[in-house]
Amino acid sequence: MSALAPPRAASTAATDPSPEPTPVRPGPTVPAWVWAIPPVVLLALAVLYPLGSVISESFTGPDGGFSTRPYVDVLSSTRFRTALTTTVLIATGSTVGCLALGLVLALIIAFVPFPGSRSAGRFIDTYLSFPSFLITLALLFVYGTVGMANGMWTDLTGAESGPFTFLSTPWGVILAEVTFFTPFVLRPLLAAFAQIDTAQLEAASSLGARPARVVRSVILPEALPALVAGGALVLVLCLNEFAIVLFTGAKDVVTLPMLVYGSAILEADYTTACVVATINATLSIGLYLLYRSLTSRLGAPTDGGRRARP
Repeated sequence: MSALAPPRAASTAATDPSPEPTPVRPGPTVPAWVWAIPPVVLLALAVLYPLGSVISESFTGPDGGFSTRPYVDVLSSTRFRTALTTTVLIATGSTVGCLALGLVLALIIAFVPFPGSRSAGRFIDTYLSFPSFLITLALLFVYGTVGMANGMWTDLTGAESGPFTFLSTPWGVILAEVTFFTPFVLRPLLAAFAQIDTAQLEAASSLGARPARVVRSVILPEALPALVAGGALVLVLCLNEFAIVLFTGAKDVVTLPMLVYGSAILEADYTTACVVATINATLSIGLYLLYRSLTSRLGAPTDGGRRARP
């Protein structure tokens, strides 16, 4: 009987737990702040140092020391006040034009069914990648002094020159900026319209509300943050636009960026250029902060219901 018993040693070996692994000691860890050094150094060299140099130069007096005299001279000069007024008027007019045109186009693309509406939305995304001087150059081909419109006029009437000379005026700059910057209003509006529950539109229509009443009472309240945010963004871009003013050939239209260019490149007055650039940057940063605060108010789309077409 004892010969038939299973070997106890084998049974014991089969039930013994495996030995625990020897813990591995972690190596020395690098502090988290060390990884922040390379991007901070790169940012300081590429951005902060040039900006600091511009601001430092703007406070440099004739003797090379610190002085606020350059700001006093610039702010009291007629040329700066004229350039500031021109910049604000052109930027405001362009923003109003972009808001009006962008709102109409966004309403048509989002709520009026027509063939190619989705392709139009895709074209807007492509249009945003175009450089500003390209749009201005296209307008010059059409409405410039030797453009198509003036060429047709001189061919038909035999006149020496055509009547279209508005591109060299502030109105021409506004037209070019409205043409280029309208998609920057149109895109956030389309995104906001896509979040509107179409059940609200159908309910308003079933109650007898006319299209204008539906737009005013239902659509605009929902799209107002996007409209204001897009307008703030366009206003910031128009305040800093240089290429459009330069390519239109509007010599009498002097904006703040053109004043910086003229003072630094044409007159070699770097202190004045730095003062104007610092003031222009301060205005832009203030408007950008306003733009960020407005865009933060845009909520995520609510669940349920059908949406308007993007």
